[in-house]
Amino acid sequence: MSDLIARLDAEAGTLVFAEFSAQTALDLGLEMMKRAGGLPVVITVRSASRTHFHAAMPGSAPVNERWALRKCAAALEFEQASYLVGLRHREKGYGIAAHGLDEDEHSDSGGAVPVVVRGVGVVAVAAVSGLDEGADHALVVAAMREILARQGAAH
Repeated sequence: MSDLIARLDAEAGTLVFAEFSAQTALDLGLEMMKRAGGLPVVITVRSASRTHFHAAMPGSAPVNERWALRKCAAALEFEQASYLVGLRHREKGYGIAAHGLDEDEHSDSGGAVPVVVRGVGVVAVAAVSGLDEGADHALVVAAMREILARQGAAH
């Protein structure tokens, strides 16, 4: 587990945006949809105060939306990927409630990744729910990497 935690820690340092706008949120959401293909997932890009993008793919269920929102809340609270938060919790033998957080509102299952802007910090979160936590996380990260590559090509 420690190797995976170290890998996710290192990964977080590579997922830093130059800027994040409504267009970036749309591009990221659409890229996640493209990468999801026909998978039954819920996709969301949101900040603490609003939803910027949301899609419930065919075959997903209302429970996937609830999981996505709970993962987003944890990622925003800890300013880290929900997968990383959960792995650290499991390694230490406790869960989200140890921080006084409501488990009905927060989940440390993988699938929500903070959107970090260089010089600003966490401005939003992107999430997928419907697969296993590693696959949810990987889909978000792959989409973020694509958008970051596009931003690099545009600058």
